[in-house]
Amino acid sequence: MSKDIATPARTKEILAKFGFSFKKSLGQNFLIDTNILNNIVEAANITSDTGVIEVGPGIGALTEQLAKKAKKVVSFEIDQRLLPVLDETLAPYNNVKIIHSDVLKANIHEVMSEEFQGIEEVMVVANLPYYVTTPILMKLLEEHLPIKGIVVMIQAEVADRIAAKPGTKEYGALSIAAQYFAKAERVMTVPATVFVPQPRVDSAVLRLTIRDEPAVKVTDEPYFFKVFHACFANRRKTILNNLVHNLGPKEKKQEIEEALSEAAIDPKRRGETLSLEEFGRLSESLLKRLPRS
Repeated sequence: MSKDIATPARTKEILAKFGFSFKKSLGQNFLIDTNILNNIVEAANITSDTGVIEVGPGIGALTEQLAKKAKKVVSFEIDQRLLPVLDETLAPYNNVKIIHSDVLKANIHEVMSEEFQGIEEVMVVANLPYYVTTPILMKLLEEHLPIKGIVVMIQAEVADRIAAKPGTKEYGALSIAAQYFAKAERVMTVPATVFVPQPRVDSAVLRLTIRDEPAVKVTDEPYFFKVFHACFANRRKTILNNLVHNLGPKEKKQEIEEALSEAAIDPKRRGETLSLEEFGRLSESLLKRLPRS
C-alpha cells in the first residue's frame, strides 16, 4: 500500500507531479496531518457498514482515511483539475466514487438512493471550504436527507456559532437553524499549521447528530426560519423592533405585540436570549396573526 497522502512530503510530491496550483476562489486548503484525519474519522464513528458522503476531497487525504474504514465513500469535487489527481491517489480503493459536481446544485437524495443501496447508515464527513460552509451545511440539513450525522472541519468561529447556547455573543440565526435539525458539538480545534496553504485562522471539527424529529414542532418550517432570522436582523434592537421592521407590514405592530404576549416573551428582550422552544412558540403565535408573505 502506498504512503498516506496526508504528509507534507507526499502532498508536495503529488502537487508537483500534477503541476497543481491552489485556487483561492475555491477555498482550497489541504490537510497534511494523518492524526487529525484519523480523529475526524473517529468522531464520525465510521464502521465497515457506513456509507460516507464527502464534499471537496482535494487530493484525497481525508477520502483515503474514510475509505479504509467505510463501506463506501461518495465524494463531490467541483474542481475538474483534481479529477486525474484523485484517480491516481485513490486508485488502491475500490469503494470510492468521485462525482464531478457542485454539491450545492446536486440532487443528493438521488445520489444516495443510487450509490448507497443496502447501506442503512450514512454520514457526511468533510473538510469544507470556508467560503461555502454555511450554504453547504444548510442544504444538507434543510433537505432532510436520510443521514445519521455530519462531521466537518470548518472555521473555528463558525463552529462556535453553530454550537452556541442562548445568551452568548456567538448565538444567532445560524445556531438556531442548525440546532433545530441536529445536536451540535465542537469536537476539537485544529491549528492553521496542519494545512497547505495555511489559512489565516484556526479550524475546528464540528459534529452534528441529526435529530429524529426537529427540536421544536412548528406548523410552517419556512415561516419559523423567517421569524428567527427577522429577530436577528439587527442584534442591537429588541425582538419587537426587529419583528416590526423585518417580518410584516409596520402597521401590524399590535398583532406582533399580541403574539409576543401569547408566547410569554417580553418584547424588550433581544434575539440572542431566546431558546429554540421560545422561537417555536413565537413562530406559532405570529403565524395566526400575520400573513405569510
